[in-house]
Amino acid sequence: MNTLVDKIIRVSDIMTTQYTIVEGKDTLSSGLEKMKELQSRIMIVNKRHENDEYGLISMSDIANKVLSVNKNPERTNLYEIMTKPVVTVHASMDIRYCAQLMSRFKLALAPVCNETGTIIGLVDFDDMIFKGLMKN
Repeated sequence: MNTLVDKIIRVSDIMTTQYTIVEGKDTLSSGLEKMKELQSRIMIVNKRHENDEYGLISMSDIANKVLSVNKNPERTNLYEIMTKPVVTVHASMDIRYCAQLMSRFKLALAPVCNETGTIIGLVDFDDMIFKGLMKN
């Protein structure tokens, strides 16, 4: 079996760009419409200003914080259900370190940032295994 010892695979090589950027004041209904349009399963909640941090909304957030407690999606703002701040990884990070970081913090996925701190993608363990490890 090939190992990654001799070859560095960067997060940017394997990340996905299918995600939705939303505003915290948007309703869940409008966010879900954007997700459906873009065929994504994750919403990134945009920063409100330069000193703010990104938020994230996953399907489990929606199930646990809206569906299971019978909240109205048309009356639920995204800031009410987001996880914030989120742990991000740098696009140039080696996927071995990314996997260690995500495991340490028990993350299923992480937003990927460029050198200016702007989110440019998402990475998860499926990406690392199927696009990184198995590609070699």
